[in-house]
Amino acid sequence: MNLCDINQIKALLARHGFHFSKSMGQNFLIEDWVPREIAKASGAGPGAGVLEVGPGIGPLTRELAGRADKVVSVELDTALLPILAETLRDCPKAEVIWGDILKTDIPALTGEKFQGLTPIACANLPYNITTPAITALIQAACFESITVMVQKEAAERILARPGTADYGAFSVYCQYHTNPEYLFEVPPDCFIPAPKVTSAVVRMVPRPAPPEVDDPAHFFRVVKAAFALRRKTLLNSLSAGLGGQREEIAQAIAACGLPPDVRGERLSIPQFAQLSRRLRGSV
Repeated sequence: MNLCDINQIKALLARHGFHFSKSMGQNFLIEDWVPREIAKASGAGPGAGVLEVGPGIGPLTRELAGRADKVVSVELDTALLPILAETLRDCPKAEVIWGDILKTDIPALTGEKFQGLTPIACANLPYNITTPAITALIQAACFESITVMVQKEAAERILARPGTADYGAFSVYCQYHTNPEYLFEVPPDCFIPAPKVTSAVVRMVPRPAPPEVDDPAHFFRVVKAAFALRRKTLLNSLSAGLGGQREEIAQAIAACGLPPDVRGERLSIPQFAQLSRRLRGSV
């Protein structure tokens, strides 16, 4: 069965009485080059164990299972489980688990399923859980790489540089923990139903924490506050978000060599680290 052939997909879904769920952000691939290129980019190969999120009807799962030693796919929609049982019945390396990835103990799951293997994550993520899912995969701190297809807009936020409109707290978070790479785009007509936006594939390779950050909890508290009020100056955002003395915050900003009217989106990770150190003890 060709899981990217639109006629075969429709027949498969009709046979199982399946209906797309908007609330779950379901869009199935209908171009076989897409799962093939995603699997290739993921680095799946001998010795790898792949965690997949939201397998749909299984086209990416099959591609990954053809490369890696083990694939574990976490699927929330119970209506897809019998479909996956059919489409993956000849894939002994693939295992489907019902569950919500946002409520899953990912390190425990990978430790149980990928003993002796190198864990990687690869997924065509449902659009509606992009940010929390990527956050959960990064926080798990157990993957050699994380390769995901997301909305192009989300991909651009992950890789955004300081001073750009897309740069925000999520950009800082992803770039603090990983080295992200923008791989390729996937147009809407590669899916059924076709989304209204272009998708993009991003690969993130975990990296050591930036050495200039000596208190990660305080660093991210400052970052979160800096972006909470995007149209406000950094001084106003931090004063509102951190609850410290405005004068002390202004002095810290000046001590970092930043102009008094600077906005949070102008600061790089090293600049946020410097500011965090200056503010620690006062907020």
